[in-house]
Amino acid sequence: MSGTQLLELLVNVPSVSGQEAELADLLVRTLSSDGFEVQREGDSVWFTFGARKRPHLVFLSHIDTVPPCEGWIGDPFKLRVDGNKLSGLGANDAKGCVAARIMAARARAADEFDGSVTFAFVADEERDGKGVRAVRAKLPEIDAAVIGEPTGLEVCLAQRGMLMLRCTARGEAAHAAHATLGENAVYKAVRDITRLVEMEFEPHESLGVAWPQVTQIGGGLARNQVPDRCEFFVDIRTTPNLDHAAVVAQISSALESEVIVHSDRYLPVATDETEPIVRAALAAAGKQKGVGSVTTSDWAFLKDVPAVKAGPGETHRSHRPNEYVLVSELEAGAAFYGRLMHRYFELTSREGAHV
Repeated sequence: MSGTQLLELLVNVPSVSGQEAELADLLVRTLSSDGFEVQREGDSVWFTFGARKRPHLVFLSHIDTVPPCEGWIGDPFKLRVDGNKLSGLGANDAKGCVAARIMAARARAADEFDGSVTFAFVADEERDGKGVRAVRAKLPEIDAAVIGEPTGLEVCLAQRGMLMLRCTARGEAAHAAHATLGENAVYKAVRDITRLVEMEFEPHESLGVAWPQVTQIGGGLARNQVPDRCEFFVDIRTTPNLDHAAVVAQISSALESEVIVHSDRYLPVATDETEPIVRAALAAAGKQKGVGSVTTSDWAFLKDVPAVKAGPGETHRSHRPNEYVLVSELEAGAAFYGRLMHRYFELTSREGAHV
């Protein structure tokens, strides 16, 4: 089965987050027919091969997608083949990575590795990371991981996190004709938003500066009443040099509004360039240096594991109409993953790491 045919199987089964069961069923059937001993937890599936349990290398990617947006040409749930270009919902993010990894597993499963390799294809990445957390609880100790996301096969050594704050400005209601009797909560929120516009945090060496972004705002009960409450949400794409609690404390001290953490589970992550997985990935990609990634992924839930993020496709194509991956990118991705496997175990065997 070619990479195009494999991607067609994956794209033609809708798997919007929360609706991955049918695709998980398909993966179990397909991978089992390849001879892999497939395991399943919810709608996430995985299989492992190799001569020894340690070191244990995990290739992780996700099978869910965002819902289709407006602007698609044709059915987003049917792969459209236009020469080298393969378009469909999830083709780039991240079913292209899934397809390339299955291709690599098929090509390399019979090889001898001084360790074990797990390929995990998880649900719920686009929503809350339930899939990776459930699968990790079932896996033996992980020594290194490769997160499958479209990076143009650039090797990402750091990834931003996401800190979401809910801020509430409180005032005192009054008739709009007697505004001096009240306190306008919207004006208080505006003052705080102005403070946030001017705020930035210590830059990271590869990811740059993090700054707060106000993403939603709402306040007031009636058009003729001074509002006594205004709520706004702040999204901060944090970097590995920042501590979430310290960021929250800094913002709280600067604002008049009440600041509450709405979500902080997506932690920023980074891997030291001396780790075997980093050196193996760079060698497999033919790169001298790694890069940073501004998007979050399931890597956030593997903060204690040396990991990199790399895969076929380009990040700017994701979550857009007519997203696509190239046939040549799938083939290059499969070859990259195969080389990475061999190089990682060569390094760990030679250096006695994780044994």
